[in-house]
Amino acid sequence: MEISAHPPGTPAWTDVTSPDTAASAAFYSGLFGWEVRSGGPAAGGYRICTLRGAPVAGLGPQFEPGVPPFWTTYFAVTDVGSATEDVRAAGGEVLMAPRDAPGQGRVAVLVDPTGAVLALREPTGGSGAGLVAEPGAPVWHELATRDPDKARGFYGRVFGWASTVHPGPVDYTEWLLGGRGIGGMLRLDDSWAPEVPAHWLDYFAVDDLPRATARVVELGGGITAAPPDRPVAVAHDPFGAHFGLLAPG
Repeated sequence: MEISAHPPGTPAWTDVTSPDTAASAAFYSGLFGWEVRSGGPAAGGYRICTLRGAPVAGLGPQFEPGVPPFWTTYFAVTDVGSATEDVRAAGGEVLMAPRDAPGQGRVAVLVDPTGAVLALREPTGGSGAGLVAEPGAPVWHELATRDPDKARGFYGRVFGWASTVHPGPVDYTEWLLGGRGIGGMLRLDDSWAPEVPAHWLDYFAVDDLPRATARVVELGGGITAAPPDRPVAVAHDPFGAHFGLLAPG
């Protein structure tokens, strides 16, 4: 589905860091069919990943040695400076103060009160992902945390999100904005290793989950989790950055 704008409070962009951007570009191109192009001389090595000519994700160099590669979820805001202050007031912390990102807009990187990293994006330099919810494009964004109640308070205050809980063997929370589902949340219970931090996970749509998971391995990545009763899998690229795969169903 093509999209030209992202309403405030909704996921608008996602990008991944890598110690070898050429190798990561080859991996994701081989998996999703992306074309990866340079962001230009001022972008500092940042690349734009496109599908059918539409931007779907970003790929940037790993600037901090010792920090593992990771995906970051960006949420749309109308004023990143004001939104950053809202984050502080709601108990979050600022990792990177608002700054201009060439070709992408004005951004800030933050940590919510439960320890999950997220980013804000004011679209002064681009609309964000131009394609969503189809194979090779972002389709879902999910918070995993040990303190869902604290997360509800934080995201409700910062973005105006409501939530509804879907009961099951493991209760699942759906984030709502204006009555529309814009993401999810699960609790990191005792079945998770204690060293797993709170985090956001970006899912990309695939049309055939078994084929996609096999392709991840062929390209040098790995599969972290693949529940047999759900059309999802958690994968990682050759450098350890985790992402999700989601098939229709």
